[in-house]
Amino acid sequence: MTEPINTAIEPEKALLAGIITPDDSEEEILDNLRELAFLTETAGAIPAGVFTQRLETPNPRSFVGSGKVEELKSFIEKNEVNLVIFDDELSPSQFRNLEKELACRVIDRTNLILDIFASRAKTAHAKTQVELAQYQYLLPRLTRMWTHLERQRGGIGLRGPGETEIETDRRIIRDRIARLKEELKKIDKQKSVQRKNRGKLVRVALVGYTNAGKSTIMNLISKSEVFAENKLFATLDTTVRKVVIGNLPFLLSDTVGFIRKLPHDLVESFKSTLDEVRESDILIHVVDISHKGFEDQIQIVNQTLNEIGVTDKIMFMLFNKIDAYTYTVKEKDDLAPERRSNWSLEDLKKSWLARNNKESVFISAKEKTNIEELKDLLYRKVKEIHVSRYPYDDLLY
Repeated sequence: MTEPINTAIEPEKALLAGIITPDDSEEEILDNLRELAFLTETAGAIPAGVFTQRLETPNPRSFVGSGKVEELKSFIEKNEVNLVIFDDELSPSQFRNLEKELACRVIDRTNLILDIFASRAKTAHAKTQVELAQYQYLLPRLTRMWTHLERQRGGIGLRGPGETEIETDRRIIRDRIARLKEELKKIDKQKSVQRKNRGKLVRVALVGYTNAGKSTIMNLISKSEVFAENKLFATLDTTVRKVVIGNLPFLLSDTVGFIRKLPHDLVESFKSTLDEVRESDILIHVVDISHKGFEDQIQIVNQTLNEIGVTDKIMFMLFNKIDAYTYTVKEKDDLAPERRSNWSLEDLKKSWLARNNKESVFISAKEKTNIEELKDLLYRKVKEIHVSRYPYDDLLY
């Protein structure tokens, strides 16, 4: 009997690389590279190794120094690596030089994020947004990218637009970008009409760093079935559900997660999706408290909100994943200063995090811990706006 042929595609093995400049701490860069590894796994590849180098500034020719290039090349040959991913955006010449010297495909963090978005986009709206961002990323890199497209190969960083030779013409790419922008304008108008047709219900939006648990929380509060998994960017399309807590109806939306170094083209093309955040009355900033760098993630989300013009909303902090929060108990004879890693969850609740952000709630969406406390706070916040909007409805409460 003939053995069945295994048609499964082997996952790509990826080498991750980044530089440490005088403005960066080694811990920050390693945290960035851990996130890059998570992005790599989300895209379907296997991180095979991590390389860093201390440099004053990136090498203009090859991003890293010539000695480090040789190290990368040696590792690639010994471990049969077929992809190198850099944590920062590379120039077209850096791409060309690295691929020539490493004899291996090279992509950067932006390319990787765009690829994940391309694989996650399900609706026509999301696909159009991602395709626009990909083409805008692709245009200045045509001379490099098209060597890949001529090979007609698949793989991370190659999904999406531009898989036929005819699109090598810059004019055709620009025409495609213009058509996609027109398509998005039409979709934006439709979405705007849809938002107006929802009436004057109070609108609440979940925002936060990617993989903080927004979709799981959405499912708990709205009793809906929004897709949620432990991967980055599980949600691309905004989901809106009508929710009733007690006797008070409001709209709750789940939005795309933010991330450090989020490609500018993605922010631009996802403008209509982010309009859901802009037009909300209340923002719930969801934070993964079990992540070691959650303070940095809070800053990145706040910075992104500022960039899209969201600065005057009612917002409260929702610290999620308390079931996964860990800390190190400081020994009595340990003379080292106490750090946040030594704080218990109760210490954290009493800290500036809880005080300075006004009201906040600590929950576990996975274990359904303190969900009623969250609902009570949400009810009070929504009621304040509802009463001001409909003063004669106060007999309902």
